[in-house]
Amino acid sequence: MITRRPRLGLLALLSAAATLLATALFSSGAYAATVTYGQDVSGYQGNVNWSAQWQAGSRFAYVKATEGTSYTNPYFAQQYNGSYDIGMIRGSYHFALPNGAGGAAQADYFIAHGGGWSADGKTLPGALDIEYNPYGATCYGLSQSGMVNWIAAFLNRYHARTGRWATIYTTTDWWTTCTGNYSGFWANSPLWLARYSSTPGTLPAGAPTWSFWQYSSSGPFAGDSNQWNGALDRLKALACNGAC
Repeated sequence: MITRRPRLGLLALLSAAATLLATALFSSGAYAATVTYGQDVSGYQGNVNWSAQWQAGSRFAYVKATEGTSYTNPYFAQQYNGSYDIGMIRGSYHFALPNGAGGAAQADYFIAHGGGWSADGKTLPGALDIEYNPYGATCYGLSQSGMVNWIAAFLNRYHARTGRWATIYTTTDWWTTCTGNYSGFWANSPLWLARYSSTPGTLPAGAPTWSFWQYSSSGPFAGDSNQWNGALDRLKALACNGAC
């Protein structure tokens, strides 16, 4: 979810084609019976017209809060509060830099800058965005076991402080390459899969299903377009941790 620069050219064309195909498949009932549409945004999108997003059919939003231990999204308040105020279920995400501070330290930074959770029925557990390194080595210079340990430190600290297990955003290819296709987190953490195609495709080992699927970077919504694997009431249940 590298969101500091626009995605243009061939990738945008391919993503647009995938969006059309995915829409056709879902509307025909060929892939899944019920999904809920939403989006994710970052500082690159600036001030978002949330009324327009709602009218277009978006019902949830993940908003970038932080990256590493030095970056905060300058538009976070407008995006996080604006999506909430229009009626969406919202959450925040942290772009991981595992070659920097440890997982626990980055979880602390995330929580301190908008990544917490509240039992208001409209706030999703925070998400750990861990994927291809836009600044250097694909796996950030970590071994597979080192990466698993870093992720575990982030998830455990987030859970200890919020009572929730963070969602994990990734791609199957990166996960396989950089964690050895580790399967131990999916019993607790929802999977947010990135794949610009007509279907989610192969899941990381051990993942029983995808919870969120980022299927397009070129619409129909601002930022990246996503699906929740279920009806809106099930998304609300995730937001309130089953207590509503």
